[in-house]
Amino acid sequence: MILHSNLVDIKNRKIYPVFVSVEDGKIVNISQTDKPCSTYILPGFIDAHVHIESSMLTPYEFSRLALKHGTIATVSDPHEIANVLGIQGVEFMMNSASKTPFKFYFGAPSCVPATTFETSGAILDTQSVEKLLKQKNIYYLSEMMNFPGVLFKDEYVLSKIKSAKNNNKPIDGHCPDLKGEDLESYIQSGISTDHEAFSYEEAKEKLQKGMKILIREGSAAKNYEALSPLISEFTDKLMFCSDDRHPDDLENEHINSLVKRSIQKGFELFDVLQIACINPIKHYGLDLGMLQIGDNADFIEVNNLIDFQVIQTVINGNIVYKNGETNLEKIKHDLPNNFNIKPKIFEDIKFYSNYKKIHVIKAFDGELITKKESYQTKTEFFESDLSCDILKIVVVNRYLDTKPSVSFVKGFGLKKGAIASSVAHDSHNIIAVGCSDEDILKAINSVIEHKGGIVCVENKNINILPLKIAGIISDEEGVIVAKKYKELNDIAKTKLGSSLKAPFMTLSFMALLVIPEIKLSDKGLFDVNTFKFISPFLSCN
Repeated sequence: MILHSNLVDIKNRKIYPVFVSVEDGKIVNISQTDKPCSTYILPGFIDAHVHIESSMLTPYEFSRLALKHGTIATVSDPHEIANVLGIQGVEFMMNSASKTPFKFYFGAPSCVPATTFETSGAILDTQSVEKLLKQKNIYYLSEMMNFPGVLFKDEYVLSKIKSAKNNNKPIDGHCPDLKGEDLESYIQSGISTDHEAFSYEEAKEKLQKGMKILIREGSAAKNYEALSPLISEFTDKLMFCSDDRHPDDLENEHINSLVKRSIQKGFELFDVLQIACINPIKHYGLDLGMLQIGDNADFIEVNNLIDFQVIQTVINGNIVYKNGETNLEKIKHDLPNNFNIKPKIFEDIKFYSNYKKIHVIKAFDGELITKKESYQTKTEFFESDLSCDILKIVVVNRYLDTKPSVSFVKGFGLKKGAIASSVAHDSHNIIAVGCSDEDILKAINSVIEHKGGIVCVENKNINILPLKIAGIISDEEGVIVAKKYKELNDIAKTKLGSSLKAPFMTLSFMALLVIPEIKLSDKGLFDVNTFKFISPFLSCN
């Protein structure tokens, strides 16, 4: 292959026309020319932290959508499926990834389960993590979410960090709103990155103390606007990531959108591309090409340096995407799963309020954090108060037949019906929010019947996207999943009345106990600040 284009030379911060020669998957020559051309070649974009499972796609199908946006690689944490299936889940992801030329760089999940205060389908102990870290195709220790364990020097937590150090693999962090001496202690343990910063001040402190910051813009958590001023200040210490991206969003855009937005804001081109294309390679030691002689021929060709519309994507010297089409055909996958419960009944989710004041989880659009609020119930058996946007939220253990946890949430804005999902970070029990017990029960039992899925209940209509792989991933093509998910998202917003941009994504984080301030697990209502269970009633605390 010989390609004539303008080379965007990030290392030397220059742009000039060249002929690039590719043989056996390698760049063998780059010769500068005076012959003008209208297109540009540059290294491909990298998502520096993503849970592929959140797209509800297999790695193979994820790649078919991502390639058209110029993404050639991801640094992927498979802890979602590991929480369901353990090492078998990690192996499933790597096997699916091996069938596509797209480059997936997986980590060893550090916190499965994320906490001891929830029920997951599997446990990855120190020995399991060590086994993964010894593999050449495992590149790092995934996000250490148990920051209290790090700070309190829990031997079990520190043993996994030690294992990563012994295997010379970087350690990803996860420390929302951690500051001061606690932050310093967390960093000193050997943890080098964080993707949870949601304010400029928080991120800057972490950067000044030696961390690298991943600027996150996902389907739920959107931190780009707050953190983008850092681009010109800390170029060499930043990366872009999505963390969690639902299929309809992935179909439309990926890391390319952050590149375009950064250019539109006036940030220097080479700074932006260093963050998007180069920094993850250097931090994680990825075997990706950077458009240098001798490198793997991994690059993209775009129409201009404003819109970055991808003409073709090349990986290992092969054209994998060109002019709107990928050369990857649909393949069949195995359908491993872990669903072991019977349908629920009304008594299981009934809440005996007894006219008491209760805790309420306050959810926010575009944020993973929640706040603790209160509400005075007005009935003995309380279901909801639509006038105040107080709705029942239920978490059902899908691994064992136990009594569901019930609490209340504000911020979803539903006026009728219910939504439910078996995508509930990180343990992926069933989570549901609705206006009445009848609709909530319909939604939950539909998920149970299909052994995984996301559901909208509208009057007598039950709409579902089945998730046959581990209850969190579809076996369908990416474009089909994106279409079905968009339909369900639209029903939740237009017919049920949700005020959230991504109600299912927000719902999926209401059981994540490592993000402040208050969440609901299958074992009960949890105060993240104190790291303790609390009563649903204020008077009982």
